[in-house]
Amino acid sequence: MNSESKELSMNDFIDDIDKSFKPVKTGDILKGKIISKHDDGIIVNINYMYDGLIPRNEIAIDNDVKIHEEFIIGEDIDVYVLKNNDGEGHVLLSKKIADSIVIWDELQEIYKTSSILNVKVSEVVKGGVIGYFKGVRTFIPASQLSLNFVKNLNDFIGQNLEVKIIELDKEKKKVVVSRRIIEEENRKVKEEKLWNSLKIGELRRGKVVRLMSFGAFVDLGGLQGLIHLRDLSWRRVLKPEEVVSIGEEVEVYVLSLDKENKKLGLSLKATVEDPWNSVNESLKVGNIIEGTVKKLVNFGAFVELIPGIEGLVHLNEISEENILKPEDKLHLGDKAKVKILEINKDSKRISLSIKDAIEGNKDFEKYNESNEVTLGDLFSDKLKGFKFD
Repeated sequence: MNSESKELSMNDFIDDIDKSFKPVKTGDILKGKIISKHDDGIIVNINYMYDGLIPRNEIAIDNDVKIHEEFIIGEDIDVYVLKNNDGEGHVLLSKKIADSIVIWDELQEIYKTSSILNVKVSEVVKGGVIGYFKGVRTFIPASQLSLNFVKNLNDFIGQNLEVKIIELDKEKKKVVVSRRIIEEENRKVKEEKLWNSLKIGELRRGKVVRLMSFGAFVDLGGLQGLIHLRDLSWRRVLKPEEVVSIGEEVEVYVLSLDKENKKLGLSLKATVEDPWNSVNESLKVGNIIEGTVKKLVNFGAFVELIPGIEGLVHLNEISEENILKPEDKLHLGDKAKVKILEINKDSKRISLSIKDAIEGNKDFEKYNESNEVTLGDLFSDKLKGFKFD
């Protein structure tokens, strides 16, 4: 082969090599493979006649990046061409600029699919906090940080949070994210699972979370149920604070389920025996005992005899005097001696008398004034008008 042929072949070979490399120019975004890493930067193969160099200050927004820990030789990364020749045989590259460009396509896909991303909170600003995702600044409004009220936003600084994008504007480089949405979704999943596991008549453990005038709300671990005032205790309850307190752990009975309307009825009193079941063991007709006035109505007064058991003192059984309303003689919370006139266990009704209890006490005191008491003394009033042969 002559020298002219050799020269032609060599030129062809060089041309083929040149053609095998795509031209590289400033502003290009390329795929590169890490081939070495040093404290001051990373060397990347960009499939070009020269390798690429990413200086430390072009790796990430965070200049404290740990090159040897966070990057692996052989790893593929996106790079941005700053200069196609830095004068020392390298193409000068930037990873942080490439990330800031490529990431917007990724963010749009994340937003479109409603996927979860992880951001690291770095600072508190007016109305919320700032977090970063692969170098992109994101804003989390205070109202979107949690389902619960956030007292101190500074508590979130340095935390890595799972969030979802709720607003994205590529042109304005604006990303608004929410952690609350994820908490809400998790709560709904947990709530659905709990609804499906509940059965009427079973006992569950829960925590009292709210007190209202009509009852107490108990959290069963992701689902709240209501204990109505009437189901807090067998005794008459005017305020839930009389029986339970916020934060208290209680065992409750599942009373009713309405999944469609999200209503769960609970009972605290159903976890203990109904005192009416043993009323005849505790109370006897003719007994005179002390009770507490619990309710005044136009026809009389309800007096609690033992916890959970009340009886009615009819208006005409309150006093020998002719009174028009029970308030003429009684007040709520008064202690009163009453005589049991009748017990009806089936209808859960007890008839009482205050005036008979007072008379009974007077008779008892009268008969005890003298040790010489005869049957005639005791029954003199009853035997008036009788003649004995």
